[in-house]
Amino acid sequence: MSEITTADAPAARDDAWYLHHAPVGRALAHLAVPMMAATSVGVVYNVVNAGFIGSLHSTALLAALTFGLPLTSLLMAVAGVFGTGGSAAISRLLGRLRQADEASAAALRSRVRNLSALTTWGAVAAGATVGALGLMFLTPVTHLLGATGDAAVPTADYLRVMLIGAPVLTAAFALEQLVRSEGAARASMTGIIISTVANLVLDVVFILVMGWGVAGAAGAMVGSNVVTVIYFLTYLHRQSPLLTASPRWLTPNRKDTLEVLSVGSSELLMMGFMTLSGVLFARVAAGYGESALAAFGVGQRIVQVPEMLAMGVQLGAMPMLAAAFGGGVSTRLRAGLRASAVWVAAIVVAFFVPVLVLGQDLLRMFSADPDVLRIGFVVLAAQLVSALFNGFTGLVTTLFQATGQAGPAAVLATVQGVLFVPLLFAGSAWVGLNGVIWAITVTEVVCFALAMALLATRRRQSFAGPVPASA
Repeated sequence: MSEITTADAPAARDDAWYLHHAPVGRALAHLAVPMMAATSVGVVYNVVNAGFIGSLHSTALLAALTFGLPLTSLLMAVAGVFGTGGSAAISRLLGRLRQADEASAAALRSRVRNLSALTTWGAVAAGATVGALGLMFLTPVTHLLGATGDAAVPTADYLRVMLIGAPVLTAAFALEQLVRSEGAARASMTGIIISTVANLVLDVVFILVMGWGVAGAAGAMVGSNVVTVIYFLTYLHRQSPLLTASPRWLTPNRKDTLEVLSVGSSELLMMGFMTLSGVLFARVAAGYGESALAAFGVGQRIVQVPEMLAMGVQLGAMPMLAAAFGGGVSTRLRAGLRASAVWVAAIVVAFFVPVLVLGQDLLRMFSADPDVLRIGFVVLAAQLVSALFNGFTGLVTTLFQATGQAGPAAVLATVQGVLFVPLLFAGSAWVGLNGVIWAITVTEVVCFALAMALLATRRRQSFAGPVPASA
């Protein structure tokens, strides 16, 4: 089916116009640039947050932040089951809605509202479950994450606060994806920026004024996400034409629930394996001393800038790709994927040389420990190479999720997690610390090759349309 032209566009160039009608380059800029800005602001917060903790001059506290990262990944994973699965399904329905007759359109609108309520409250329930279980087994979880010695107590303090606020964190993550499903990237960006500003303010209060250390960092994160949830709920109530978080629309049915869970499961697998990998990585790295662990934590936060920018492209592209697939507009889908790939490559390459040149200076912002500086520079190099391949693999995964292909998306997520573990232990045994550092890079290269192979074998399923307009 040929692409919808701008001549078909409505006079008012709202979010829907960019999602369905705007030229691909312009649409991607509208959808992705706000997400790139938002994710970058989030990364800046992570860096500043580490700086706040670093100002306390305690390597143990910095290590505790690193030990706590897998919990954040886990909460994002359970939220992503509903956030990713629900938002992709909604975007596909919006694409179908553009071509449906009036009778079909009414049923499609009802499904959109049901899916949006399911996305919101499913994420809340999932977060509450993780939080309750985590608090029940807090001490074993702390040890499982590898926190020992001086880092054990602050890690437990950090985890406790995060687990108490888990339903809020998962709700905020899912709502951000929900808002983006109808092309409202600016609203999504606004919510993330509001959260970040609130987080920084609360960091000053809780860490520097109140002296609560890493527990204060966790409290600031939870408190800022309360603000985010309020913002997104207000947006849905006042401005969204179709989406709602009202419980009265929560009427789960087998079709919608399976559609959300099947696609969302790939996000759960990806983030779940990331969590497991993070735990094992921290435990292996801890064997090389707290300086090595701190170097990993700081280096990873710096490289998160290009990684999150690339993720912003993926997040921005998903609703456009899903809507194009739902409406059977294959040319727009292909063009969107190509443009997104160019953006991802440009972002990572643009960061590569400056970060390597200024690497030592960047690391000195967080630590004066010569071992942290030495190890951290190698971590920066390895993580930058990984970011390039991961960006392309993530884009292919986004395509599979946007087009409802849960199988290949799950395969990529599973292979990435399963492959990293033996490479991590083999690298540590055969090469030592450098083997640990470069294990993730080797994993990303292999996953990229697999992603290209899956895309080649599933071209028809990925780009074919049209989708029937019936509900």
